[in-house]
Parts: sequence; C-alpha cells; structure tokens
Amino acid sequence: MENQRIVLASRPEGWVTPQNFRLEKAPLPRPADGEVLVKNLWLSLDPYMRGRISAAKSYVKGVDIGEVMVGQTVGEVMESKHPNLKKGDHVLTQLGWQLYGATKEATRIDGSRAPLSYYLGMLGMPGMTAYFGLKELGQPKPGETVLVSAASGAVGSVVGQLAKLWGCRAIGIAGGREKCDYVTRELGFDACLDYKAGPLREQLEATDVYFDNVGGEILDLALARMKLFGRIVVCGMISDYNATEPYRVKNLRAVLVNRLKMQGMIVFDWKDRYGEALKALGGYYAGGKLKTRESVVEGLENAPQGLVSLLKGGNFGKQLVKLA
Repeated sequence: MENQRIVLASRPEGWVTPQNFRLEKAPLPRPADGEVLVKNLWLSLDPYMRGRISAAKSYVKGVDIGEVMVGQTVGEVMESKHPNLKKGDHVLTQLGWQLYGATKEATRIDGSRAPLSYYLGMLGMPGMTAYFGLKELGQPKPGETVLVSAASGAVGSVVGQLAKLWGCRAIGIAGGREKCDYVTRELGFDACLDYKAGPLREQLEATDVYFDNVGGEILDLALARMKLFGRIVVCGMISDYNATEPYRVKNLRAVLVNRLKMQGMIVFDWKDRYGEALKALGGYYAGGKLKTRESVVEGLENAPQGLVSLLKGGNFGKQLVKLA
C-alpha cells in the first residue's frame, strides 16, 4: 500500500489553476506513539485555502512549495497507538489533501447521528463559523433584518437559517436563479437577490446585520444600506481572493455616519466553545430545522479543479472531495 497526496507546486498569480498543484506518491505513513493512522474518506474544500497558498501574510502559516495542501478531512482509523481512539473509529482531522495520514490531532465523530460529510460542513467548521459569527458578532435581535452574501454556500446557508430560527428576517444574495430559489424555497429565507441578474442597489433592504462572505462591490452596497448601529461580520472576501488589484471600498464613511460595528470573523477564536456550537447545530439538524446541500467531486486527483470551481462560484452548497 502507498499514499497519494497533492502538494503545492507553485504560487498562483491571479486565478488558481490545477497546474499550481502536483499529485505525488509516497510511502504509507506509520503512526507513532499517541497517533492514529487514518484513511481519509472526505476532504473539505474552502475559500480560505486561496489565502494559504499566497505569499501574503495571513492569520496562520501558509503552505510552502512542496508541502501537502492543507484541508480538513473525515476518515476512518486504520491503526491506533492513541489512548482514546481505536481501529474503525471515524475521526475529524486536519490531514490535508492526501489519502492517508498519521496524527495525534483527531476528534471522534458519530456517523450514526449525521452523514460523515456533514462534519465538514453544516456540523463542522462552516456551521460553527456561521453560529459564532452571527451570534457573537452579529448579535441579531428578533425582528431585525439579517443580510448574508454567498447565501447558498456552506457558511451563508447556515447563517440565514439560524437568523430565521432566532426570529429575524433573512435576506440572501446568491448567483443565479437556481441558487436563489433553493435559498428561499428549501432553506426558508424571506428573499434572495440574484447578483447576476442586474444591479443590487435598488433591491437591498435596510439592514441591521450584514454577514459578509464576499467583500468587494457587494460589501460597498451593503454599507450604504445599513441601519443606525448596524453590525457587519466580515467572514470572507472571496471576490478579492484571486484579484491582482483588490477592490477599494468607497462607502466606508457609512461606518462613521451610522455608527456601525464591523469586525473580522475567524472561527478559531471560539475553539474552546466548539462543543456548544455542535450541540446547538446538531439539535437543529435532528429536529429537521437545519438543511444543507453538497457539491461533490470524485477522487483526490480532482481536488485542484474542485477548488478552482469553488473560487469561481461553481459550487452549490458545501464543496467536498470524495476520496473513498
């Protein structure tokens, strides 16, 4: 048996391409004391990965040339030298773009309560990002209007559903009629605006909370429609991730005039409370109050193309790679 892994071959200039990555073969890793050998079953693809392969400074160390590409995975323990894990356990890890890995950092998950892939989406990092970002930074109150961009995506879809569960009016922004229909008809948002269908300026409602996943021009438009003492959660800026000349915000004056609160959101800041989020999200899911959708590409070799598609908005829901 041997391992297969994808490493960073070159740093992209502008848009990411599959040629920025390289598929390699390697010996099967062996677990040391305190570690498990894991066969990865699912790999998560997320917008933050674009920042990790850039030379620009970020909130964590980037991926070096020749290193295995980062990514969260769900897998099965094949061999254990870990005191609390046994062969056959399903675990959540950070093993990245490879078929096998050895690690001490593995969290057991329960595949009987939800599909394993959901722990990379609605019940994982994206769901927790939505939960803490909206609850702690957005601080929505019943009756308020919550606007969320990339509303059909892994984070945005949960934000809007939580807003409704917490008594708010939820407005989404998404690209294309199919995505907007899904957001309103399946997820229960009050409305969804198709940014591909024409200018958004006249369609945006006055907003109490804006959960921003895209940055750029849509952030500018939202700034102009924020209510007095509104809150803006800056979770992602996917519209700028591949830009060689980033968008320059024009409506920043609105922060002063309307006394807005605007804060960046990184889910790691709440790592000590992950259990709280999983309990809440799992409860909503078990009660039929939280829904999700997945886009899946098959095979490790197709992970680079899956990331390219994600960054260009080609995904519909949570983007995953099925590895086994």
